[in-house]
Amino acid sequence: MENAIHIKYLLTTEQDLRWGITVNTVGFQHIDHLQPYPPSNHPTRYLFSTDKGRILDEYQLLYITRGKGEFRSKSCKKLKIEEGCMFLLFPGEWHTYYPDKSTGWDEYWIGFDGSNMDSLINSEFFNRQYPVFSVGISEQIVQLYEWAIATAKEQKAGFQQMLAGYVNLLIGYAYSYGRQSKFEEMRIVKNINKAKIIIRENLHTKINPQIIAGSLNMSYSWFRRIFKQYMGISPAQYIVEIKLQKSKELLTNTDMSSKEISFETGFDNPDYFCTIFKKKTGLSPLEYRAFTQGINL
Repeated sequence: MENAIHIKYLLTTEQDLRWGITVNTVGFQHIDHLQPYPPSNHPTRYLFSTDKGRILDEYQLLYITRGKGEFRSKSCKKLKIEEGCMFLLFPGEWHTYYPDKSTGWDEYWIGFDGSNMDSLINSEFFNRQYPVFSVGISEQIVQLYEWAIATAKEQKAGFQQMLAGYVNLLIGYAYSYGRQSKFEEMRIVKNINKAKIIIRENLHTKINPQIIAGSLNMSYSWFRRIFKQYMGISPAQYIVEIKLQKSKELLTNTDMSSKEISFETGFDNPDYFCTIFKKKTGLSPLEYRAFTQGINL
Protein backbone atom coordinates (compact mmCIF):
# COMPACT_ATOMS: atom_id res chain seq x y z
CA MET A 1 0.00 0.00 0.00
CA GLU A 2 1.31 3.46 -0.93
CA ASN A 3 1.82 6.04 1.83
CA ALA A 4 -1.11 8.09 0.53
CA ILE A 5 -3.98 7.40 -1.86
CA HIS A 6 -6.61 10.09 -2.34
CA ILE A 7 -9.49 9.58 -4.73
CA LYS A 8 -11.98 12.43 -4.63
CA TYR A 9 -14.71 14.19 -6.61
CA LEU A 10 -16.15 10.95 -7.94
CA LEU A 11 -18.76 11.37 -10.68
CA THR A 12 -22.37 10.93 -9.58
CA THR A 13 -25.36 10.73 -11.93
CA GLU A 14 -29.08 11.07 -11.25
CA GLN A 15 -29.36 7.30 -11.62
CA ASP A 16 -26.64 6.81 -9.00
CA LEU A 17 -28.51 9.06 -6.57
CA ARG A 18 -31.59 6.86 -6.89
CA TRP A 19 -29.48 3.88 -5.71
CA GLY A 20 -29.50 5.35 -2.20
CA ILE A 21 -25.78 5.76 -1.47
CA THR A 22 -23.13 7.56 -3.51
CA VAL A 23 -19.42 7.81 -2.71
CA ASN A 24 -17.53 11.09 -3.03
CA THR A 25 -14.06 10.16 -1.81
CA VAL A 26 -12.05 7.16 -0.66
CA GLY A 27 -8.44 6.77 0.33
CA PHE A 28 -5.62 5.81 2.63
CA GLN A 29 -3.05 7.90 4.51
CA HIS A 30 0.08 6.86 6.42
CA ILE A 31 1.08 9.42 9.07
CA ASP A 32 4.53 9.06 10.61
CA HIS A 33 5.20 10.06 14.23
CA LEU A 34 5.86 13.81 14.56
CA GLN A 35 4.43 14.36 11.04
CA PRO A 36 2.08 17.39 10.76
CA TYR A 37 -1.59 16.56 10.45
CA PRO A 38 -3.35 16.85 8.13
CA PRO A 39 -0.32 16.42 5.85
CA SER A 40 0.32 18.82 2.99
CA ASN A 41 -0.87 16.29 0.41
CA HIS A 42 -4.30 15.98 2.08
CA PRO A 43 -7.12 16.68 -0.43
CA THR A 44 -7.78 20.45 -0.56
CA ARG A 45 -11.52 20.01 -0.17
CA TYR A 46 -10.98 18.15 3.11
CA LEU A 47 -8.15 20.20 4.62
CA PHE A 48 -8.83 21.46 8.12
CA SER A 49 -7.15 22.82 11.22
CA THR A 50 -7.18 20.29 14.04
CA ASP A 51 -7.54 23.20 16.49
CA LYS A 52 -10.53 24.79 14.74
CA GLY A 53 -12.08 21.59 13.42
CA ARG A 54 -14.45 21.49 10.46
CA ILE A 55 -17.96 20.66 9.23
CA LEU A 56 -18.51 18.34 6.26
CA ASP A 57 -21.51 18.03 3.96
CA GLU A 58 -21.18 14.23 3.77
CA TYR A 59 -20.74 11.16 5.95
CA GLN A 60 -17.25 9.73 6.33
CA LEU A 61 -16.26 6.41 7.89
CA LEU A 62 -12.62 6.21 8.98
CA TYR A 63 -10.68 3.15 10.11
CA ILE A 64 -7.41 3.36 12.06
CA THR A 65 -5.16 0.32 11.61
CA ARG A 66 -2.00 1.64 13.35
CA GLY A 67 -1.27 4.21 16.03
CA LYS A 68 -3.57 6.22 18.28
CA GLY A 69 -5.08 9.66 18.58
CA GLU A 70 -8.11 11.67 19.66
CA PHE A 71 -11.54 12.61 18.33
CA ARG A 72 -13.97 15.36 19.36
CA SER A 73 -17.28 16.55 17.96
CA LYS A 74 -20.12 18.89 18.86
CA SER A 75 -22.09 15.97 20.28
CA CYS A 76 -19.42 14.16 22.28
CA LYS A 77 -16.41 14.95 24.42
CA LYS A 78 -12.83 14.02 23.65
CA LEU A 79 -12.54 10.33 22.82
CA LYS A 80 -9.44 8.19 22.59
CA ILE A 81 -8.86 6.58 19.20
CA GLU A 82 -6.73 3.44 19.05
CA GLU A 83 -5.81 1.03 16.30
CA GLY A 84 -8.84 -1.07 15.44
CA CYS A 85 -11.24 1.86 15.85
CA MET A 86 -13.69 3.08 13.23
CA PHE A 87 -15.39 6.44 13.63
CA LEU A 88 -18.25 8.04 11.74
CA LEU A 89 -18.39 11.70 10.76
CA PHE A 90 -21.85 13.20 10.26
CA PRO A 91 -22.78 15.91 7.75
CA GLY A 92 -23.35 19.28 9.39
CA GLU A 93 -21.62 18.15 12.61
CA TRP A 94 -18.53 20.01 13.84
CA HIS A 95 -15.64 17.65 14.59
CA THR A 96 -11.89 17.34 14.79
CA TYR A 97 -9.51 14.41 15.06
CA TYR A 98 -5.76 13.84 14.90
CA PRO A 99 -3.11 11.19 15.57
CA ASP A 100 -0.86 11.25 18.61
CA LYS A 101 2.48 12.78 17.61
CA SER A 102 4.35 9.95 19.32
CA THR A 103 2.79 7.29 17.07
CA GLY A 104 1.16 8.82 14.02
CA TRP A 105 -1.41 6.48 12.48
CA ASP A 106 -2.62 4.73 9.35
CA GLU A 107 -6.11 5.75 8.30
CA TYR A 108 -8.54 4.51 5.69
CA TRP A 109 -11.61 6.58 4.87
CA ILE A 110 -14.61 6.64 2.62
CA GLY A 111 -16.92 9.64 2.18
CA PHE A 112 -20.51 9.17 1.06
CA ASP A 113 -24.08 10.39 1.32
CA GLY A 114 -27.55 9.30 0.32
CA SER A 115 -31.06 8.49 1.48
CA ASN A 116 -30.16 4.97 2.65
CA MET A 117 -27.70 6.29 5.22
CA ASP A 118 -30.12 9.04 6.26
CA SER A 119 -32.70 6.32 6.90
CA LEU A 120 -30.28 4.40 9.14
CA ILE A 121 -29.65 7.55 11.16
CA ASN A 122 -33.37 8.29 11.43
CA SER A 123 -33.90 4.69 12.61
CA GLU A 124 -31.24 5.30 15.31
CA PHE A 125 -28.82 2.61 14.16
CA PHE A 126 -26.17 5.34 14.46
CA ASN A 127 -26.15 8.58 16.39
CA ARG A 128 -23.85 11.51 16.96
CA GLN A 129 -23.32 10.74 20.65
CA TYR A 130 -21.61 7.40 19.88
CA PRO A 131 -19.54 7.83 16.72
CA VAL A 132 -16.63 5.50 17.61
CA PHE A 133 -16.71 1.73 17.11
CA SER A 134 -14.14 -0.70 18.45
CA VAL A 135 -13.95 -3.30 15.67
CA GLY A 136 -10.38 -4.56 16.12
CA ILE A 137 -7.85 -5.17 13.36
CA SER A 138 -9.74 -6.91 10.58
CA GLU A 139 -8.33 -8.11 7.28
CA GLN A 140 -11.85 -8.14 5.84
CA ILE A 141 -12.41 -4.46 6.65
CA VAL A 142 -9.04 -3.45 5.20
CA GLN A 143 -9.83 -5.45 2.05
CA LEU A 144 -13.17 -3.66 1.64
CA TYR A 145 -11.42 -0.28 1.75
CA GLU A 146 -8.80 -1.50 -0.72
CA TRP A 147 -11.47 -2.85 -3.06
CA ALA A 148 -13.26 0.50 -2.83
CA ILE A 149 -10.04 2.33 -3.69
CA ALA A 150 -9.42 0.05 -6.68
CA THR A 151 -13.02 0.44 -7.89
CA ALA A 152 -12.85 4.23 -7.59
CA LYS A 153 -9.59 4.31 -9.53
CA GLU A 154 -11.02 2.33 -12.45
CA GLN A 155 -14.49 3.96 -12.47
CA LYS A 156 -15.97 1.34 -14.76
CA ALA A 157 -19.69 1.25 -15.59
CA GLY A 158 -21.71 0.83 -12.39
CA PHE A 159 -18.78 1.73 -10.13
CA GLN A 160 -20.97 3.84 -7.84
CA GLN A 161 -23.22 0.85 -7.19
CA MET A 162 -20.16 -1.28 -6.37
CA LEU A 163 -18.91 1.42 -4.01
CA ALA A 164 -22.34 1.62 -2.37
CA GLY A 165 -22.07 -2.11 -1.68
CA TYR A 166 -18.71 -1.63 0.02
CA VAL A 167 -20.14 1.22 2.12
CA ASN A 168 -23.05 -0.95 3.24
CA LEU A 169 -20.65 -3.71 4.30
CA LEU A 170 -18.35 -1.27 6.11
CA ILE A 171 -21.14 0.40 8.08
CA GLY A 172 -22.47 -3.10 8.80
CA TYR A 173 -19.10 -4.07 10.27
CA ALA A 174 -19.01 -0.85 12.30
CA TYR A 175 -22.48 -1.45 13.71
CA SER A 176 -22.13 -5.18 14.33
CA TYR A 177 -18.58 -5.24 15.69
CA GLY A 178 -19.28 -2.14 17.76
CA ARG A 179 -22.27 -3.83 19.41
CA GLN A 180 -20.31 -7.02 20.00
CA SER A 181 -17.49 -5.08 21.63
CA LYS A 182 -19.94 -3.27 23.88
CA PHE A 183 -21.50 -6.49 25.08
CA GLU A 184 -18.21 -8.34 25.41
CA GLU A 185 -17.08 -5.61 27.79
CA MET A 186 -20.19 -6.34 29.86
CA ARG A 187 -19.23 -10.04 29.85
CA ILE A 188 -22.66 -11.18 28.77
CA VAL A 189 -21.99 -12.61 25.31
CA LYS A 190 -21.17 -15.98 26.83
CA ASN A 191 -24.52 -16.07 28.64
CA ILE A 192 -26.45 -14.97 25.54
CA ASN A 193 -24.81 -17.72 23.47
CA LYS A 194 -25.51 -20.24 26.22
CA ALA A 195 -29.16 -19.18 26.25
CA LYS A 196 -29.39 -19.72 22.50
CA ILE A 197 -27.98 -23.24 22.89
CA ILE A 198 -30.42 -24.03 25.70
CA ILE A 199 -33.29 -22.93 23.45
CA ARG A 200 -32.17 -25.08 20.52
CA GLU A 201 -31.58 -28.13 22.69
CA ASN A 202 -35.00 -27.87 24.36
CA LEU A 203 -37.32 -26.92 21.50
CA HIS A 204 -39.46 -30.01 22.12
CA THR A 205 -40.14 -28.91 25.70
CA LYS A 206 -42.07 -26.02 27.20
CA ILE A 207 -38.89 -23.94 27.41
CA ASN A 208 -39.50 -20.30 28.32
CA PRO A 209 -37.39 -17.21 29.13
CA GLN A 210 -37.97 -17.54 32.87
CA ILE A 211 -36.53 -21.06 32.91
CA ILE A 212 -33.54 -19.96 30.82
CA ALA A 213 -32.84 -16.97 33.07
CA GLY A 214 -32.90 -19.24 36.10
CA SER A 215 -30.46 -21.69 34.53
CA LEU A 216 -28.08 -18.79 33.92
CA ASN A 217 -28.50 -17.47 37.50
CA MET A 218 -29.90 -14.21 36.18
CA SER A 219 -33.08 -12.36 37.03
CA TYR A 220 -35.71 -12.63 34.31
CA SER A 221 -36.02 -8.86 33.85
CA TRP A 222 -32.24 -8.41 33.43
CA PHE A 223 -31.96 -11.43 31.12
CA ARG A 224 -34.82 -10.22 28.94
CA ARG A 225 -33.36 -6.72 28.70
CA ILE A 226 -29.83 -7.71 27.69
CA PHE A 227 -31.08 -10.45 25.34
CA LYS A 228 -33.28 -7.98 23.48
CA GLN A 229 -30.51 -5.37 23.34
CA TYR A 230 -28.07 -7.91 21.91
CA MET A 231 -30.35 -9.90 19.59
CA GLY A 232 -32.84 -7.20 18.62
CA ILE A 233 -35.84 -9.31 19.70
CA SER A 234 -37.09 -10.57 23.06
CA PRO A 235 -36.18 -14.10 24.20
CA ALA A 236 -39.83 -15.16 23.83
CA GLN A 237 -39.87 -13.95 20.22
CA TYR A 238 -36.54 -15.68 19.58
CA ILE A 239 -37.90 -18.97 20.90
CA VAL A 240 -40.88 -18.75 18.55
CA GLU A 241 -38.62 -17.93 15.58
CA ILE A 242 -36.35 -20.91 16.29
CA LYS A 243 -39.38 -23.19 16.69
CA LEU A 244 -40.67 -22.00 13.32
CA GLN A 245 -37.26 -22.55 11.69
CA LYS A 246 -37.23 -26.12 13.00
CA SER A 247 -40.80 -26.72 11.87
CA LYS A 248 -39.91 -25.53 8.36
CA GLU A 249 -37.04 -28.03 8.24
CA LEU A 250 -39.34 -30.86 9.33
CA LEU A 251 -42.07 -29.88 6.88
CA THR A 252 -39.56 -29.83 4.02
CA ASN A 253 -37.46 -32.88 4.88
CA THR A 254 -39.82 -35.34 6.61
CA ASP A 255 -43.30 -36.79 6.18
CA MET A 256 -44.28 -36.00 9.78
CA SER A 257 -47.79 -34.68 10.17
CA SER A 258 -48.48 -31.09 11.14
CA LYS A 259 -49.65 -32.30 14.55
CA GLU A 260 -46.47 -34.32 15.10
CA ILE A 261 -44.33 -31.36 14.11
CA SER A 262 -46.20 -29.05 16.46
CA PHE A 263 -45.38 -31.34 19.41
CA GLU A 264 -41.79 -31.91 18.21
CA THR A 265 -41.16 -28.17 18.22
CA GLY A 266 -42.80 -27.50 21.56
CA PHE A 267 -46.17 -26.17 20.37
CA ASP A 268 -48.46 -28.25 22.57
CA ASN A 269 -51.51 -26.90 20.73
CA PRO A 270 -51.55 -27.89 17.01
CA ASP A 271 -54.16 -25.25 16.19
CA TYR A 272 -51.97 -22.52 17.72
CA PHE A 273 -49.00 -23.87 15.75
CA CYS A 274 -50.95 -23.64 12.47
CA THR A 275 -52.18 -20.14 13.33
CA ILE A 276 -48.78 -18.67 14.21
CA PHE A 277 -47.08 -20.48 11.31
CA LYS A 278 -49.46 -18.92 8.80
CA LYS A 279 -49.20 -15.53 10.48
CA LYS A 280 -45.40 -15.57 10.17
CA THR A 281 -45.05 -17.17 6.71
CA GLY A 282 -48.31 -16.40 4.94
CA LEU A 283 -48.83 -20.15 4.34
CA SER A 284 -50.34 -22.97 6.33
CA PRO A 285 -47.92 -25.78 7.30
CA LEU A 286 -49.35 -28.04 4.56
CA GLU A 287 -49.14 -25.23 1.97
CA TYR A 288 -45.53 -24.58 2.99
CA ARG A 289 -44.68 -28.30 2.63
CA ALA A 290 -46.29 -28.42 -0.80
CA PHE A 291 -44.43 -25.29 -1.91
CA THR A 292 -41.00 -26.45 -0.72
CA GLN A 293 -41.46 -30.02 -2.02
CA GLY A 294 -43.00 -29.00 -5.34
CA ILE A 295 -46.31 -30.70 -4.64
CA ASN A 296 -49.57 -29.57 -6.20
CA LEU A 297 -52.33 -29.50 -3.62
